[in-house]
Amino acid sequence: MATVFLSTAKTFLYSLSSSSSVTRPPQTQGQKPNARPQLPLCKATVSDSAPKYKPQVLTKRNLSLSLTTTLLFSIAGQGYYSASNAAILEADDDVELLERVKKDRQKRIERQGVISSSNKEKAYLQDLVYKLSKVGQAIENNDLSAAISVLGQNTDADWVQKANLAFSKLSSSPEEKTEVETFNSSLASLISSVIRKDVDASKIAFVSSATAFEKWTALTGLVGQLKGL
Repeated sequence: MATVFLSTAKTFLYSLSSSSSVTRPPQTQGQKPNARPQLPLCKATVSDSAPKYKPQVLTKRNLSLSLTTTLLFSIAGQGYYSASNAAILEADDDVELLERVKKDRQKRIERQGVISSSNKEKAYLQDLVYKLSKVGQAIENNDLSAAISVLGQNTDADWVQKANLAFSKLSSSPEEKTEVETFNSSLASLISSVIRKDVDASKIAFVSSATAFEKWTALTGLVGQLKGL
């Protein structure tokens, strides 16, 4: 647009210059040239009331500034809404976390009440701790005969059945029940290894049994209520 406008302006000025030129009359011989005639000056005037038009040239700089301004306003708006949404989500997370903490606290209170009233089950578990301690000492001394006398010939022994009664009553979470299963499986392997007189296998099975039991007592909160752990 700017190129077309400048071309038109040049054409307009050229036409004014051509129309304002005057041809001089020829001179006769011996005639002194008269004074140079004064030609009327033709001056293109523009009315003050005419609107002044200034073409707006779109440059790369103007375009860049316009796009940058628009982008900044867009980012600012998005930042505002993002901050607002984040605040709402954080508030929801805080409420959810608070509710979870309340539920966990309520579960711990209920668990402590059950444990406090389960004196018989705690006695079964205390006997389990005592027997495992005896078995561990016997295996360490390579005295598998002493170990089998404590364990019995199979998992149907009275002390094993009583321990499982305590496990059933005091286990509530999937993690606790998993540790009980691990303990019983390892205990069966321990008894079988001791009967076969396999010292190495007996040691491995004993460590697995003791570890599973310790994890279970930690999950249930019985660690501080059983002696020897």
